[in-house]
Amino acid sequence: MRKLFLASFVVVAIGLILTACAPSEPTDTTNKPATKAADSELEDKIKAKFDSDPLLKSADLSVSADADKNEATISGVVGKESLRIKAVDLAKETSPGLVLTDKIDVKPPELTREEFTEAREREEREKARGTGEKLGASLDDAWIHTKLAAKFVGDADTPERKINIDVVNKVVILRGAVDTDEQRAEAERIAMNTEGVKRVVNQLKVGTAAKSAK
Repeated sequence: MRKLFLASFVVVAIGLILTACAPSEPTDTTNKPATKAADSELEDKIKAKFDSDPLLKSADLSVSADADKNEATISGVVGKESLRIKAVDLAKETSPGLVLTDKIDVKPPELTREEFTEAREREEREKARGTGEKLGASLDDAWIHTKLAAKFVGDADTPERKINIDVVNKVVILRGAVDTDEQRAEAERIAMNTEGVKRVVNQLKVGTAAKSAK
């Protein structure tokens, strides 16, 4: 009986030793460099498309891609909505069926006080008359109006077409209708943080009150 036990023990021990000594299954890393290269190639193709347009080439845009999934993400800042749309269209041309995530912000460049000429002032006053907005007599009032209108266009939380901007003696009056309290607060925050503004009067209506005010 003792001999049988010893024999069984030896068999088990040998089995454990053989298992421990067996070479482990190699990790397959052969595809990783190829996958990374494919990602870089897709990113380079998209960047090349951007470089073909002078305005997009000078924009602050970055690209990340997953070639296996045929996906790409674009992020950065452009000065006009038309440039954002163009960047998206050009990126989609690089690969059929490309799934694109657009994280591009639209932020029109601000005109400095020195850049704001009398000709630009007349143009802005004409626009304000067309939308029923009131501007004071100073060039500063027209300059502030120009900057605020551009900021509202570039901010997804401020429906610029629903907001009227009056500027008199550097005091901004916001009128019109927005959908949420957050939009109302965001419009006021932007106006208060605009250079040259002395005070903001927020008369924006929200939700039901906005509809009844129309």
